[in-house]
Amino acid sequence: MSLFDPPLNTTTNKAPNLVDRLSQQIRSLASGSLFIVVIIGIGLWMSWYTIPSDSVGMVQRFGKYISEVPSGLHFKIPFGVDVVTILPVKRQLKQEFGFGTGGATNADQYSDEPQNESAMVTGDLNAASVEWVVQYRITEPQQYLFQIREPGSTLRDVSESVMREVVGDRTVDEVITIGRQEIEVEALRRMQALAKRYDLGVGIDQVQLKNVNPPAPVRESFNEVNQAQQEKERLINEARRDYNKVIPLVEGQKDQRIREAEGYKLKRVNEAEGDVARFNAVFAQYQKAPAVTKQRLYLETMQAVLPGVQNKIIVDSEMQGLLPLLNLTKTPVNRVEPSAPPMPNQGAAQ
Repeated sequence: MSLFDPPLNTTTNKAPNLVDRLSQQIRSLASGSLFIVVIIGIGLWMSWYTIPSDSVGMVQRFGKYISEVPSGLHFKIPFGVDVVTILPVKRQLKQEFGFGTGGATNADQYSDEPQNESAMVTGDLNAASVEWVVQYRITEPQQYLFQIREPGSTLRDVSESVMREVVGDRTVDEVITIGRQEIEVEALRRMQALAKRYDLGVGIDQVQLKNVNPPAPVRESFNEVNQAQQEKERLINEARRDYNKVIPLVEGQKDQRIREAEGYKLKRVNEAEGDVARFNAVFAQYQKAPAVTKQRLYLETMQAVLPGVQNKIIVDSEMQGLLPLLNLTKTPVNRVEPSAPPMPNQGAAQ
């Protein structure tokens, strides 16, 4: 300290130190209060959550399952004490194998290596590229979340294993063409059985085959074979169409002629039997009264014959001299008209 420095004032130095302490305490209290307010705000923000209408919430407290909450607004203990897992139990989910659709919300919808999933070997040792889709729903949320560690991945493994087994039991022609529906039905049945056995908590609704093609190196040749088979089926169908158009018509004509022949046969048999019965009846009457029966037969015969004769001349049996004068031929006779009436005396003389 020099002679020119002003003397120290102890009273004035104590006041600033007190103000500094007070301001420092106030700042510390303010910062602590602000921290508490921020913590409370974060806790309040983290304490509420919303469950969508197609989902349920699975609440865990310190990792232990507590309850299942429905859709709507709910509250929980923040800061990781309560953890809520949302599961879409009312929405149909799907898993794609051999391909992947962009924009998927399901993490297990498709894999990163689809070509490895689609490559399969059929029962006749031919290679095929099989793409399929599995559609399922979460039916038991508690089993789905806690029974299996990774249920989505496990379901993918189950689906791939079943599909390889089903495809391996069939030929490449059945897999690609005629056996697709049978493969879908059989794969669905086996996947449902395994999902129930493993307690996956899911219900598999449908298994659908998408594109089933031979490997790329032989795809062109296989397509040519398929085209030939399709042409063969087309020709067979056309032949069957023509067969169904012609044969039933011929069969109908045949049946008609057979029925006509049977009817004619029955008619002739009935007529013959009627003639026999009538002859027997007439013969019986003839044996009883021959003269009367002869007369009746004669009259009946004349009754049947005479209506067909145009010119009828009835002559008594005693008039034999008249017959030479009759012109019984069909040629008409030219009649000669007299030129003048006869004289009275001539008529009298006659």
